[in-house]
Amino acid sequence: MAVVREAWLDLTKEDPLEPDLPICDSHHHLWNRPGRSPGYYLDAYLRDASSGHNIVKTVYVECHESYRTEGPQEFRPVGETEAVAACTRKLGPGGNTRVAAGIVAHADLTFGKSIIPVLEAHLEAGDNRVRGIRQICLWDASPAFISYVSKGLMMEPKFRAGFACLERYGLVFDSTTSHAQLNELTELARAFPATLIIVDHAGLPLGLGPYRCKDGDVYQLWKFNMSELATCPNVFVKLGGLGMPMCGFGWQDWYKPPSSLDLAHDMEPYYGFCIEKFGTKRCMFESNFPPDKESYSYNVMWNAFKRICTGFSQAEKADLFHDTAVSVYRLG
Repeated sequence: MAVVREAWLDLTKEDPLEPDLPICDSHHHLWNRPGRSPGYYLDAYLRDASSGHNIVKTVYVECHESYRTEGPQEFRPVGETEAVAACTRKLGPGGNTRVAAGIVAHADLTFGKSIIPVLEAHLEAGDNRVRGIRQICLWDASPAFISYVSKGLMMEPKFRAGFACLERYGLVFDSTTSHAQLNELTELARAFPATLIIVDHAGLPLGLGPYRCKDGDVYQLWKFNMSELATCPNVFVKLGGLGMPMCGFGWQDWYKPPSSLDLAHDMEPYYGFCIEKFGTKRCMFESNFPPDKESYSYNVMWNAFKRICTGFSQAEKADLFHDTAVSVYRLG
């Protein structure tokens, strides 16, 4: 759970670089659930999005928010789609930022083929904006991390039976797994070549627990697994997420927030490698706010991404900051 300190974030201020470059923020959340600290709903996100960069569209990704409290368990996540569609509907296409132009909802694919009515309920609830499904498959033996599922879930027949239903509706699958699980994701991608898979948070290289102080080992395993994944043409990568403390960079503990130069230096070995292996047409930048807001501000983060792309052509920048996300999520 993110611990955001606005006064601390304000210690590092920067003017936005290339402020006119159109950006589609391909991954963010909104939450306003009692007990979740801090609250981060539409007004909070819009404040960040208006900090100087040209955020024209966004993709909302599920975060267990506003679930229905009654009815069959498998249908309860539809409440999140209903809530996000309702709160962003008033913005309309004329706003400066089309928040939740695309929605990635949650469905428990272990229900197999019986998940079909849930997928259809999400599609109906989402104002024709639901473009994908995320089921977090993060698992690790270490108690340093929250394991959301059982070990090897992506290999289980019940999960794959549900996954097979996504193709019927043209839904992409947003995958949140750790660097150590990417081999399983490669097998899943090869088994379902017609379904697009989005790797969240650059494959999530972990840096706590058994992975602390093993930067070289983690990086080499991550590189190997990402290289294998890149051979699957149906796989795309989101570049972001390293601001979460579980990645082990420790920015949240600095006496003042990192600058965009600091971030670009530390992030480039990961994001640059992804771009090299997948190409700009299969990579897209994401904010992963508010979780990443624990480590840096929205404005400084986009500056860091732009610094990483110094020397790239305008067409390559367009892919990374806007066009890939708009194409994959069919945002128009």
